[in-house]
Amino acid sequence: MSNGFEELFTIKHHGAIDGVTGSCHELCLPEGPGVLIDCGLFQGNEVSADKSGFEQLKVTFAIEHISALIVTHVHIDHVGRIPYLLAAGFKGPIICSKPSALLLPMVLEDAFKMGISRDSEKLEQYRDIIKKRIQPLDYNHWLEIIKNSNEGTSLKFKLKPAGHIIGSAYVECQVENQQGKKRIIFSGDLGAPYTPLLPAPKSPYKADIVVLESTYGDRVHPPRQARYKKLKTIIEDALSNRGVLLIPAFSIGRTQEILYEIEQLIFEHRKDFIRKGLVWDDLEVIVDSPMANRFTAKYRELRKYWDKEANRRVRNSRHPLAFEQLITINEHSTHIQTVEYLAKSKRPAVVIAASGMCSGGRIVNYLKALLGSEHNDVLFIGYQAQGTPGRIIQYYGPKGGYVELDGEKYPIQAKIHTISAYSAHADQADLIRFVKRMRHKPKEIRLVHGDIAAKQSLKEKLLDCFKNVKVTI
Repeated sequence: MSNGFEELFTIKHHGAIDGVTGSCHELCLPEGPGVLIDCGLFQGNEVSADKSGFEQLKVTFAIEHISALIVTHVHIDHVGRIPYLLAAGFKGPIICSKPSALLLPMVLEDAFKMGISRDSEKLEQYRDIIKKRIQPLDYNHWLEIIKNSNEGTSLKFKLKPAGHIIGSAYVECQVENQQGKKRIIFSGDLGAPYTPLLPAPKSPYKADIVVLESTYGDRVHPPRQARYKKLKTIIEDALSNRGVLLIPAFSIGRTQEILYEIEQLIFEHRKDFIRKGLVWDDLEVIVDSPMANRFTAKYRELRKYWDKEANRRVRNSRHPLAFEQLITINEHSTHIQTVEYLAKSKRPAVVIAASGMCSGGRIVNYLKALLGSEHNDVLFIGYQAQGTPGRIIQYYGPKGGYVELDGEKYPIQAKIHTISAYSAHADQADLIRFVKRMRHKPKEIRLVHGDIAAKQSLKEKLLDCFKNVKVTI
């Protein structure tokens, strides 16, 4: 540590150091007790190639002194290692926002089945443990988690809306003893100001240290209206070619946001032609993901956390996440039939399926069947980590390359598009604004959760804006 903070606390980083996955950070008091902020899964090149299964994901850092795990949001790269944390012997509470508390059991159950065991008895035991451990916390409510430790140091924190996905939060910690108090911010993933459905995050009043994400630290997203027009153009061009538009999307957040935007397009252009014989009102939008469909239902239950615009649509008798053109697929047999039908029929449709980085899930079967035809299109709306099939398709697709899926090579003939603004990650300008709007600026900013180029670019901009702030990568 620096700036004299080592007398009060230390910060250790156990993930999201060399890339954008595996978020896991530790705030520790000098005499021992501490907390973890997130415990996420590594993906893409950030997964060790010479290890597999439990060995590459097990928690190897000390946890005996950890009093609690604080979860910023329920994306797998922030919570996916929780089963391994429990297996390592962690006994403390899992604290998160109230919306996240509703979503987290579903995510962790899926992570357990994918990574540890599908045994029904073990799964039931695991469910019971998770339900007992989760501790919901209201936004903006201080919770003292370590009180009067051996040296008289206390630690409290509160969660503040981050605008990334529903229930997302950044963590504001306060460490205090007789010598003084310090504020530490862990950003988690911050949302962009105009993320569909959610209010924009508001900066804290002050901070001494900020642990800041940098996913899009090297770029600025186009304005919402521009990305909305681009989405319309991509859908029209793709379906005019009598093909399928595939949208790989995370089940939580991206799926709901893209549905929200498509509903608006249908509402505005209901009787306009997408192509000859097909008007927007007859567009088929398929969400082929049991988990995404479950989370979309939860999103609808959590309407009080939506922004004003989204709630206004509902009051006007619109259903932005359950419109009539929407087809949901849950059963695996129906999924297989749909893939085969779309591959043979050349029926125009928009298909949204997980996973968002094409590293598993039902999107893989669609890619295998449809990537090889120039009639089809793929639209990426979220970040693609290094080494994932999504990044390979995104980079090599326009060059006529190929991607390896389940051990087989598939040529990429489909057209590839990217709209980065739908990632719901803050861009460079948003991240700088998050710091700038703090009344009392931090002495140090630590950049995590980003590729090296993004971190370096953001570091340079932050140093230009804040001359007296130490920025470390």
